[in-house]
Amino acid sequence: MNNKKTILHIINNFGRGGAETMLFSILKELKEYNNIVVTLYEENHFDNNLQCDKYFCLNLRSIYFLPFKILKLRKIIKTNGVDIVHSHLYWPRVASRFATPRGIPLITTIHTSVAYARDYKKWIIRFLDKFSYNFRKSTIIAVANGPLQQYFETMKIKPYKTHVLYNFADTDLFNAAERVRDNKEKVFKVITIGTLRYTKNHLYLINVFEKLKMRPVELDIYGDGPLHPQLEAAIRKTGANIHLKGERHDVQTVFGQYDLYIMASLFEGFSLSVLEAMAMQMPLLLSDIPSFREQAGETAIYFDL
Repeated sequence: MNNKKTILHIINNFGRGGAETMLFSILKELKEYNNIVVTLYEENHFDNNLQCDKYFCLNLRSIYFLPFKILKLRKIIKTNGVDIVHSHLYWPRVASRFATPRGIPLITTIHTSVAYARDYKKWIIRFLDKFSYNFRKSTIIAVANGPLQQYFETMKIKPYKTHVLYNFADTDLFNAAERVRDNKEKVFKVITIGTLRYTKNHLYLINVFEKLKMRPVELDIYGDGPLHPQLEAAIRKTGANIHLKGERHDVQTVFGQYDLYIMASLFEGFSLSVLEAMAMQMPLLLSDIPSFREQAGETAIYFDL
């Protein structure tokens, strides 16, 4: 393409999760490199805003076809003169370890605490991760100290090259946003942001707000995901003052409408949405889990799940 070095970034897809949002933000900052993006699946919530020099989708229909996609990935790496491969999340991590030639540096980012992840309770998941790591050791970057330690403890493997590199929020974007709360309605408004999946523990918040439904307090949940129908049904059943607001691509514009940011996550890597709330100087009420303690320190109030 030119004289710049080439990084190949591989991830599941570009949904609106923390790993995907982080990679989307990083790509905008890596202008001194050629950036090739490879995804396993087609989903892309960032549309044409994704900045890269080349984009490939492996269109993985089933994990059983992964060996064929590994061969395709290896061909992409060789054909495009890739200098560095950087993988995110589980299946891209496994695929990149088998596909990346020995002479090309391989970097893997761990985004969450595998010790608590449902998938890692399956022996085949742990086996493939451990086997692929022993086959092709990679530099491991974790988004916090907790996930880094837990990865090696859970997998029972020895560290090779490791680094902690915290997630980041675009401070230019969030610091520029206004946080002016006009509370004419006399309602205490609470916000949480995250994909609607079990790790975010939204059902816990619904149970909490069921007990508060006679009080002037309400919760807006931003995000989408597989648990949307279940959460919608639970909100109707309990009568909790909670609204599912869907995805927003401009969350910095909505923080100013709220009095408090809350998250009840069962576990996290290093929450991007909490960082964004911190950038907006929102009061924080967080579940008492190690990653939130590492991330927010004394700037939050914590509650025991």
